[in-house]
Amino acid sequence: MSEVNEWSAEEIEEIQGRIVTALETVVDPELGIDIVNLGLIYEVELAKDGFCTIKMTLTTMGCPLADVITDDIHKALKDVPEVTDSEVKLVWYPAWTTDRMSRYARIALGIR
Repeated sequence: MSEVNEWSAEEIEEIQGRIVTALETVVDPELGIDIVNLGLIYEVELAKDGFCTIKMTLTTMGCPLADVITDDIHKALKDVPEVTDSEVKLVWYPAWTTDRMSRYARIALGIR
């Protein structure tokens, strides 16, 4: 049986912050911008056993690089010691639009 952690709400928030920081190292190969600044990450959940679920979308439903991005996410999360395992769930609602992008991503891609 796996160990159950008794993290406080503040600790979970801090760990989730480090998870998001790790996700910022995952770059969309086509756009050259990380998936956080692109607005592709919809939710980060961390269970008491360290299992992390990432709910995200892609810029297009038929994105040929979905597997590459998913693999990069799993690799990035290995740098967060509290994460024991992870799952990436692709969701399509709400649909991604350029409005979800950070100011940094919009400037980098020349989008107003």
